[in-house]
Amino acid sequence: MSGTGSIMEVGVPSARSRALAVLRVRSRALAVGLLPAALAVVLVAARMTGRLAADPWPAVTLAVCAVAVLVLLVGGIFAAVVLRASPAVTPTVPLSEAAAPDLYRLVRDLADRMNVPAPSAIALTPDCDSWLEDRTHAAHRRGGARTSAGIAGPARPESEPGAAPVLVIGSPFLWWMRVAELRAVLAPVVAGTGPSAHPDIADARGFVRGLDAAVDVGGRRGLGWIAGPARLLLRLCRVDAAEMERGVAAAASERAQAVDYGLRIVAQEQVGLAYAGWDRLLTRVALPAWRMGRWPAHLDAGVVSALTELSRRDRLADGFTSRLGERPACDLLEQPGAVDEAASLLAARLFHGGPAETGPDWSPVDWAAYPEEVVDRKWRTEAARLHTALDALTVEAAPPAPSASGSAASAPAVSAASPAPAPAGDGFAGPTLERVLGYLTDPAGAGSAGEALAGRLSGDLAREERATGAAQPSTGKARGADAVPLFPLQPPRSGRDLLADHVTAMVCCAAVDSAGAAPGLDWLDGPVLLVGGDRRSDLAPRVLCLVEDGDPEPLRDWLADLGVRPEKPVRLV
Repeated sequence: MSGTGSIMEVGVPSARSRALAVLRVRSRALAVGLLPAALAVVLVAARMTGRLAADPWPAVTLAVCAVAVLVLLVGGIFAAVVLRASPAVTPTVPLSEAAAPDLYRLVRDLADRMNVPAPSAIALTPDCDSWLEDRTHAAHRRGGARTSAGIAGPARPESEPGAAPVLVIGSPFLWWMRVAELRAVLAPVVAGTGPSAHPDIADARGFVRGLDAAVDVGGRRGLGWIAGPARLLLRLCRVDAAEMERGVAAAASERAQAVDYGLRIVAQEQVGLAYAGWDRLLTRVALPAWRMGRWPAHLDAGVVSALTELSRRDRLADGFTSRLGERPACDLLEQPGAVDEAASLLAARLFHGGPAETGPDWSPVDWAAYPEEVVDRKWRTEAARLHTALDALTVEAAPPAPSASGSAASAPAVSAASPAPAPAGDGFAGPTLERVLGYLTDPAGAGSAGEALAGRLSGDLAREERATGAAQPSTGKARGADAVPLFPLQPPRSGRDLLADHVTAMVCCAAVDSAGAAPGLDWLDGPVLLVGGDRRSDLAPRVLCLVEDGDPEPLRDWLADLGVRPEKPVRLV
């Protein structure tokens, strides 16, 4: 292709030399595998001509032939694994040309302007990044390609031999960026199809991907011996492969400078802003919903609200919202709502480990219903768990009451969904905030009481999560691999953090039930408490004073100021 020849002038020569170095590693490995066979051929030929008739050459020839057969067998198996092992493919949302004709037209126009091959297909990923992904490996054609939902389907054009790479676009870019900004950001990515078409570079990339996949295959039973040689070959070609990719990136960047270079500088600022807003949206807004068994169905639309709020709060982002009057890149999609929903479900799988399909315990939630169906339910579930833990600790601490027959009475079973009434020994009836305050500030041992309660909550929550992971979803299949997120958003919470979260939830329930407060959603901070329509952000330090120092006075003053009645039982789930 003409584009390949012209782009060779920029950075491909360096990349091609590194690709050849990678291929030399493959050639040397092949030579090592064939060396015993070559020696065996020489010995057999010499024997047949009568030159090595005397002892010990007959035995030596037989031994060398046996070693050659063994090495050829092992080498053949290894080569077959490298050739057939399926390289890792990022889970994505496939986007057909019928679903986004304008987007395909924009990408093809970019490729024509830079004189490079157009990507064979477009897919979306729920992340703030874009790249080219080669899906021409034979493993993607055998038995059909696997879609993001994990369902086998017919082979796609991008999996045919010689097809151009697939363009993977971060879905938040389509909703936050304007059309011109998206074109500027995609230009250097699309330009990478030129170097990818060079046969030496494509061959070297395929060899490295095959070795990487072979390392994973080596983890299977009976194939552990494959991982060692694969790792050795990867180490031998690691530096050259990295330099090859740098050369390819340099060539693509140089070629893309002729397309919207000035706008790209501004667009890159939007990339950084989008990443910040997307991270806050996932960790503060989506994660609480995922933990409740609900997945926000329009995360990409929510990122616009999150970034608009971030622009309003951060003076460094001033002026960015003025772009919102221009045409958004999501207008390039025929059905942006359906695409957003598919990307949102995939985000829940990748970052939380949710099931691949909806079900009774895994259902979508709209942003309008989020405060009531996620925030309020989250607070009441955590308040119920808190009182269940208190019930258990109170029963453990109470002396056994003698029964009529002289034996201790058995304690009733309790659960987070419907906590048992508080034992009479703790002086409180029902799930009240006053009960929590009294337990954490008991002069007999407030510090140890808090640690015991935090430990109990950690154990109860861990048991609930294990039970949820083993549950059967609507499809009748266990969650299996879906139960483990590929990219966890946050490390496990400490017991002290869990205790603070549960006490905060209990305070919010009391404020809603007795002081007219309401659950709300902040696009950057997630669940919030609204009093008179305004967010109250001064609760957290008062809860920490109670949990960490055993001092309830700041929280009691806050409750009195809002008119919250700690002695009134709250409604639990």
